[in-house]
Amino acid sequence: MSDLCTLYIVRHGQTDWNLNGITQGETDIPLNGEGIKQAETMASNLKHIKFDAVFSSDLIRAKKTAEIIAVEKNLAIETTKLLRERRYGKFNGKPWLLMKKYYDEWENLSKNERAQYKPYKGYETDEEAVGRLITFLRETSVACAGKTILVVAHGGLMRVFLNHLSKETYLTGSVSNLAYIKLESDGVDFFIKELKGIQNPS
Repeated sequence: MSDLCTLYIVRHGQTDWNLNGITQGETDIPLNGEGIKQAETMASNLKHIKFDAVFSSDLIRAKKTAEIIAVEKNLAIETTKLLRERRYGKFNGKPWLLMKKYYDEWENLSKNERAQYKPYKGYETDEEAVGRLITFLRETSVACAGKTILVVAHGGLMRVFLNHLSKETYLTGSVSNLAYIKLESDGVDFFIKELKGIQNPS
């Protein structure tokens, strides 16, 4: 039996703010009807996988997604703030397009500069966001060695994680609702096995 932990990191289902291009961040927005259907479809797609534990962001859109996926697996959902969406500060609740100029600035920076890019107070840097996610993933991988774990989180957090692991940038693509990253970890390194719903990683 492998001592690697297998993790499925899944983005939550659709919300009305997703649909309308509104920045959510840590704002606690529920799934809409389509988001519930998406989570039910994912539950069907993953029904053949025996998860040993389920973890979720404590935000309701992620927690509800986790509950739907895990409903027939009789597993309790453990929530943690470490899996929350990144903080966008003053742009929470505002159209995503208002932030486009910051993404344009970000793309013109080196990888190290991107990690520490903080365009305004209240914005969580890539380094800060990926740091808390990696803390969670490493601790979980050690505690759950040889097991298969479901983790429900957020698109922005998944994107910065992929950027961290790669020399290239995934920002030009998108992380769809219910997209997932399947990876294995020994508690130190991460080995990506599958990307689903991650558009145009380059």
